Amino acid sequence: MTTTQPRYSKEEFARRGDEIYQSQIRSQVEEGNDGKIVAIDIETAAFEVADNKIEATDRLYDRYTDAQPWVIRIGHRAVYRFGSRSLKKSV
Repeated sequence: MTTTQPRYSKEEFARRGDEIYQSQIRSQVEEGNDGKIVAIDIETAAFEVADNKIEATDRLYDRYTDAQPWVIRIGHRAVYRFGSRSLKKSV
């Protein structure tokens, strides 16, 4: 199995991933998927939604073998968390 090497700095990876998620993907996946994982290819904007990071990225790699995946948890600021804060506003 070959390993895909990053082609961007960590900062550029994060910038591209966040920008694509906010502008193209968020509105498509947010409803009914809170807490699930979305893996986004930062070059093509292709994405996969799954219950965990491995499943989402594996599906993305199945479609795009040379993908540069950025991973985010839907409705949250980070994939993993130590507390219970989310992006949802408390009522």
